Parts: sequence; structure tokens; C-alpha cells
Amino acid sequence: MTPTVRPALLLIHGFTGTGAAWADHLPELSRHFDLIAPDLPGHGANPVAASVEAAADELAHLVADRRLHVLGYSLGARVALALAVAHPETVDRLVLESPSAGIAGSDERAARRAADDRLAHEIERDGIEAFVERWERNPVFASHAALDPEVAARQRSIRLAQEPHGLAQSLRLAGQGAMTPLHDRLGEIGRPTLVIVGALDPTRPRGEIVASGIPGARLVVIDGAGHTPHLERPDAFRRHVIDFLLEDAAA
Repeated sequence: MTPTVRPALLLIHGFTGTGAAWADHLPELSRHFDLIAPDLPGHGANPVAASVEAAADELAHLVADRRLHVLGYSLGARVALALAVAHPETVDRLVLESPSAGIAGSDERAARRAADDRLAHEIERDGIEAFVERWERNPVFASHAALDPEVAARQRSIRLAQEPHGLAQSLRLAGQGAMTPLHDRLGEIGRPTLVIVGALDPTRPRGEIVASGIPGARLVVIDGAGHTPHLERPDAFRRHVIDFLLEDAAA
């Protein structure tokens, strides 16, 4: 009897994270998938930053053209989008949590690049602790006031362990103002796609735009969650991800 080949799942974390940011989900996900959870360029054990496009190329090289499921959060979702566009042969099913396709307007992109460069300078000047204090007060994380304290502490420890120059360069090279917008290429994505957003996320419209641009994409809005459904409503998030990724197998 030919042994069953388990599907692989590539997990791509967000800005200030590492592969360890998925820790709470790994036990359940590993029951169904072979997991790959690398550190993005500029983060953790991979401190040399790179653009979104170069990060996608790096991941394609890492998986050696193996076809697998891909799940990306925020920055990781932008990298996942770039991977699906530039290396479609590597993607089986695509899950995008709190995604953006970049900034379409050139003036808005320039303004965001300037803002990210100022923040990058502050990271290098003031150090990682001061940056983390500022980052965690970002309005996009307002719903984290209700986050489980242990979860919040674990995420904070991941942020505090980052190398300041790596994060600064990630902002400069892979920020939304630096990436090539992908709005005009979303229609090229031919793989089944699930977009997950939090009902309380102020950036939710970006995810809705992504979902509307990818042919056949499904949009799931998770109540009671902001920008990080995988942290704020982990059980609901994981259920949607697993059900979607196992649809073909169930059929």
C-alpha cells in the first residue's frame, strides 16, 4: 500500500514576529500538515532584511518548488501574495490573514515610505524596548486590550528578542510603501484562496479589497477580533483554516 503523503503548510508570520509566533496553533495544525514556519528576512534567526518580492523568492527556494498550502499574516500575507503571483507553481491553497495588496497611489506610497523610514530610524536610535512600547500602542492593536495575558506576554517576548537593525531594514525594504502594489495582479491568482479579517480591524477594508480581486476567493470576518484573529480568536481562526485546507481531502 502506498503511504499517504501529508500536505505541507507554509506559515508566514507578520512584522516583529518569527516562526514561533504560530506556537499556539502548531499542535493542532501538525495533526493534519507537515509544517514549515521560517523567520522572514529581518526577523529572528534571519536578520538580513529583504523586500517583499525577495522574501517570496527566498521562500520559493526554501520549499524547492514543492507545491504546498500557504498561510500568511499581515506582512506575511503580503509575502504570500507575492509568492502566489511570482511562483504560482508552489501554492496549492492560499490563506491570507489581514492582508494588503500594497498601496496603489504613488503619493500615498511615498508618504508611507517616509513614515516607515522615520520609524526605522527611531528603532536604530532608541533601541528595541522603546520601539516595542510604541508599536504595541498602535491603534491597529487596540483590541489586544482583551488578549489573554500569557499570549500577549509571549508575543512581546518575541518582539523584544528582535535585532533592531533587522526590523528597521525590514520597514525600509518590505514596508507597504516599498513593495510593488499587487492590485492589478490579483486576478492572476488561480488557486483557492481564503481571506480572513477581524471585524474590529481598522485595516479590514484592505483585506476586503484583496478578497474581491482574487477570482473565487472567500472572505471570512471573525467577530470580536481585530488585526490578529489568530491571537484574539484562535479557535475560530484555526477552524476556518483547517476546514478550508482540508476541503479537497474531504471531497
